[in-house]
Amino acid sequence: MAWHRIPRLFALVSAGLLAGCASPNTGPRGLPGAGRRMHVEVPDRAEDVVPIPVGAALPRLLLHTPEGDRFRVRRDTGKKPLLLIFYRGGWCPYCNRHLADLQGAEKRFVKLGVQILAISPDRPGKLKHTATKHKVGYRLLSDSGMGAARKLGLAFRLDDATVAKYRRSYKIDIEADSGYKHHQLPVPAAILVDRRGIVRFVHTDPDYKNRIDTRTLLDLARQIAG
Repeated sequence: MAWHRIPRLFALVSAGLLAGCASPNTGPRGLPGAGRRMHVEVPDRAEDVVPIPVGAALPRLLLHTPEGDRFRVRRDTGKKPLLLIFYRGGWCPYCNRHLADLQGAEKRFVKLGVQILAISPDRPGKLKHTATKHKVGYRLLSDSGMGAARKLGLAFRLDDATVAKYRRSYKIDIEADSGYKHHQLPVPAAILVDRRGIVRFVHTDPDYKNRIDTRTLLDLARQIAG
């Protein structure tokens, strides 16, 4: 499947960390503050997000299951290596294609001990429909308030004109889908986290049509799970 490129900066930084240069207290050179996340305003453009850097500790993330139960990422995954996939919602065909591609490789991730968590602003009740329709077997989780996406520097805000266009032209109601009026979406992202909770790889692309190739993620997962 012809998913697009890995941004050069993240690819180079993660390559060094995967070779064994990571430290839980220090971030990669050239990325100040890699060991912590400072509060930032949610930008109005996908191009302006500043994702969590490689080498940072994954912050506490509170999500919700399709049943509406709380899901605390590190506590409820047994501190396994994680592949966090942030997607725009079950209404996005590019996201659904990516979810299906990951489903085809899920057994290989499980064999490596890596757990996939796919996270979107969809409210819990909509997740079951996405899982059933696209035959997704790994966990789908709700970040309807966008708290996790904001903590990881992935959130951006849609302007009112775009929200209205989505509703009018495409029958996509992001307020109804999330249950909130924040008008925020995550930039599609793939984040690999090791057993210690350290971010080892980050891929984002402001063009929502682009996704990282699943084979590349498998190769990277082998290195952090080994």
